[in-house]
Amino acid sequence: MTTKQRVYVAGHRGMVGSAIVRQLAPCKHIELITRDRSELDLQDQKQVSDFFRATAIDQIYLAAAKAGGILANNSYPAEFIYENLMIACNIIHAAHTAEVNKLLFLGSSCIYPKLAPQPMREEALLDGFLESTNEPYAVAKIAGIKLCESYNRQHCRDYRSIIPTNLYGPNDNFHPLHSHVIPALLRRIHQARETGADEVVIWGSGSPRREFLHVDDLATAAVFLMNLPREDWAAQTRPMRSYVNVGTGLDCTIAELAATIANITGFTGRLVFDRNQPDGTPRKLLDISRIKALGWQPQIPLERGLRETYHWLLAHQESALG
Repeated sequence: MTTKQRVYVAGHRGMVGSAIVRQLAPCKHIELITRDRSELDLQDQKQVSDFFRATAIDQIYLAAAKAGGILANNSYPAEFIYENLMIACNIIHAAHTAEVNKLLFLGSSCIYPKLAPQPMREEALLDGFLESTNEPYAVAKIAGIKLCESYNRQHCRDYRSIIPTNLYGPNDNFHPLHSHVIPALLRRIHQARETGADEVVIWGSGSPRREFLHVDDLATAAVFLMNLPREDWAAQTRPMRSYVNVGTGLDCTIAELAATIANITGFTGRLVFDRNQPDGTPRKLLDISRIKALGWQPQIPLERGLRETYHWLLAHQESALG
């Protein structure tokens, strides 16, 4: 009888964590371990340490994080850096002391310099200044990556990191002020159509280019990379040691994205761009040559993914928009 792998998904109620759970749930050889925030405070070092000592775990997907859009990052920089640092430090160190050898940390493409050459390769990390609007969050994510690398170097752990591009999909945060660009636009353009508004005002010029990855594609990449043989992983990550980009290799302007969402939602009014508001990084496109060389590539085109996400939003309006 084969022993099941006990897999802990931190942040299982969030967009990324819930997608990883959906990906792992059908696997008969896996026993999923999750804990709600009321059961386990990931910012509490003792609680996290006690949890790992009491629970025999084989693999960890570290998808728990405090995340948000430009406004949220600008408004709460102390919370973004503190909470994300605490979560990463507590889980990664507790995993090590509990002899958990396999961990996958979810980073973010905001770790790369604001003016990094496009598309951004893994080598660009720490090669320039970060985008100021999300620097605290980026620093916490960089720290998580370096924690993984350090435990690998000193203790021979197999702790890996993936750097996803901008994500969207079911269970996203549709908060009117603190969400990322896709859920923010879906909410506002949908509500404009519902109320018969003539226009929707969008922050910035509309010219920045962004790459978007459906969260279900990210989940397949996470599981694929977690279970990749160590020698295959090492062959593609040297000299970076522990992290690989995950994206689509395609981008679009914010104006093009807004126009696509307007078409999907049936909004026929004007899209007005407020140039007095910040644009953020001019372009963010990941070089995904390493993960493609390992044998993975995305399956969900942007327009299809946006339609599916909008249908999910319509089916969950009370909870998502309430």
